[in-house]
Amino acid sequence: MAINLQKGQRINLEKETGAKLQQFCVGCNWGAITTSGNFLGLGKKTKAVDLDLSCVVFDSSGKMCDHLYSPLYKKEFLSKYNLPLGKLDTLDGALHHTGDDLEGDTDGDDGLDNEIITVDLQRVNPDVRQIFFFLNNVGNEDFSQIPYASIRMFEGTPDRVDQVFASYNVAAEAAYKDKTALVMGELYVHNGAWKFNAIGDAFPHPNLCVTIQHISKQYIRR
Repeated sequence: MAINLQKGQRINLEKETGAKLQQFCVGCNWGAITTSGNFLGLGKKTKAVDLDLSCVVFDSSGKMCDHLYSPLYKKEFLSKYNLPLGKLDTLDGALHHTGDDLEGDTDGDDGLDNEIITVDLQRVNPDVRQIFFFLNNVGNEDFSQIPYASIRMFEGTPDRVDQVFASYNVAAEAAYKDKTALVMGELYVHNGAWKFNAIGDAFPHPNLCVTIQHISKQYIRR
């Protein structure tokens, strides 16, 4: 049975059988904003929502050593924050991003994730200690205005969900008013084993780079 993650919750990456969860996906599903028309449905409009699911990787010294975020971010923008170009695969091949979705579900919830990061913990560089997953809204709306958005960890592939391990809802709540960035959680190593910490902190960050700076300052274990 899937775990409904709560802010600050720490979980072991173990399945109901007791086996370790080694290969899984972290996916985000969200909806476009639909404004209702008149009583006949006329005038109905759909506004695309561009969320970015990203992750940053830190080594044992607390240094950011790898990352996954959209290659669509311009070099001129990233260079202002001394960040490298976006990419879809980590250097060790342990994590892969399926690519940038610029709209969200425009015809209602299809039950599929719009952006997914696949994880293979067996391939992670031995010097890696923390991997953070986070969301940024590229548009002008905040999370409270998005009809639905959820992040889940599941076994399977980007095209097939075998079993949901844990999920976390991140939208359509008053608590998310004015919040445009969310640090979902972290994978971290403790006593040689990978665990997951559901951070669940939302912020009014203007862009991805500010969120990465915040993660570097606030959540690194030294």
